[in-house]
Amino acid sequence: MAYNMVEVKILSNIKEIVIDEQDVRMIVGVNDRNIHTLSECFKKDISFRDHTFFIADCDDETFQKIQSVIQALLKLVKSGKQISEPDVIYAYRNFQNDDEDESYEFTNVLVGRTLAGKSIYPKTKGQFEFVEAMEKYPIVFAIGPAGTGKTFLAVIHAVTALKKGDVKRIVLTRPAVEAGENLGFLPGDLKEKVDPYLTPLYDALNDMLGSEQVEKLIERNVIEIAPLAYMRGRTLDDCFVILDEAQNTTRSQMKMFLTRLGFNSHMVINGDITQVDLKKDQQSGLVQASEILKDIKDIKILKLSVDDVVRHPLVQKIIEEYEKNRA
Repeated sequence: MAYNMVEVKILSNIKEIVIDEQDVRMIVGVNDRNIHTLSECFKKDISFRDHTFFIADCDDETFQKIQSVIQALLKLVKSGKQISEPDVIYAYRNFQNDDEDESYEFTNVLVGRTLAGKSIYPKTKGQFEFVEAMEKYPIVFAIGPAGTGKTFLAVIHAVTALKKGDVKRIVLTRPAVEAGENLGFLPGDLKEKVDPYLTPLYDALNDMLGSEQVEKLIERNVIEIAPLAYMRGRTLDDCFVILDEAQNTTRSQMKMFLTRLGFNSHMVINGDITQVDLKKDQQSGLVQASEILKDIKDIKILKLSVDDVVRHPLVQKIIEEYEKNRA
């Protein structure tokens, strides 16, 4: 769908994008945050007033890209979405790479709703593929850098499946201590020992269910939180199982975990292979499994990239610089 956009040059260094649409203010964001983000992305002074975007000191090529980003964001607004800073960043990346904005069709795919009623949608093409894979495959590997939404989307999907009755339990696990899982010296019971390592999982659960409901479900064992070492010898039927920080599993731990899969169960394995904390003589179980299992048709191995990062724009830059240094 095309929108009424008019380019007008003012003086010698200001260009305008005038949009004759009532919804255009939805692009701006609270306290003009989205406009500030757009300015940071393009390194241009962009402001908004009376249905008009003003861009200072802008060449024709950059101006066309800014116009394309604004039109893509307006399309999202028309679809009923509330525009956030990550939406602005992702639109910027798409048009910097000369990608078409067709990928915005996936933003209507609902993953779940938070306790406050907020709808959760994929924000990038990689996130959409992750959500789609969790629907179709019993085992899904999501390998990618920090900030790509791996943990959050997995928990949202698990809670949605629990609410729908598709599974009876949610099991959350991870290598509780980066090398060796030596929990004995930590004070408290098993839950108290593991809790500090599972904060991202708890955050997502609390968003979806509220802290009181989460505690009740844990007491009833509908939600189970356990270190990876405690998975040995079990068969997990009718469960949605999430293994987080899987890059810190050893080869034997990963094999042990994968062979716990029971009937009517789903497993999601998340990790960032650039942040392995194992000893140098130990190979990451995640790295090995992604190679060994890549040809099994019922297992999906997804590799998210820096383009799927939905945190502050600086996070993407930090990851890119570390990747350059590692290379």
